[in-house]
Amino acid sequence: MHWITVEVFDGGTSAAGWAGAWRDRLIEAAVTGGAVFWDEHAHRWGVVLEFTFDDERRRDAFRQAPVLLAALDAVPDPVNGVLVYPHRGGGSGSRQPRRPRPLLSGGAAELPVPDPDADRIIPCTARLDDAGSLRR
Repeated sequence: MHWITVEVFDGGTSAAGWAGAWRDRLIEAAVTGGAVFWDEHAHRWGVVLEFTFDDERRRDAFRQAPVLLAALDAVPDPVNGVLVYPHRGGGSGSRQPRRPRPLLSGGAAELPVPDPDADRIIPCTARLDDAGSLRR
């Protein structure tokens, strides 16, 4: 599998608006060019479009497709707001979700040693006198 990822960051306008305007044309060009899979991820900072090709030459041809070049020229910030790279985005090569890490306070602390005298009953023998002070 040969991936190409397009990350578009919000700029003067939203990246989601850009994706809405170009999504169908990009998917059509990718599928026509041999894409076998595509995906879109919305983030708080922008959008990520991922396309998968079974052949590296098809992926490279899509990278030079006029519709992709036009879409890249139309991103909200064409200088600093777009990344295109030939692998899967997000730093994870796996489609499996990451397992959650245990919380530091999630039972990881050592329990205190039980006090052996905690269950021992000590009878109270002191009495209060009439003045309210203790007498033994």
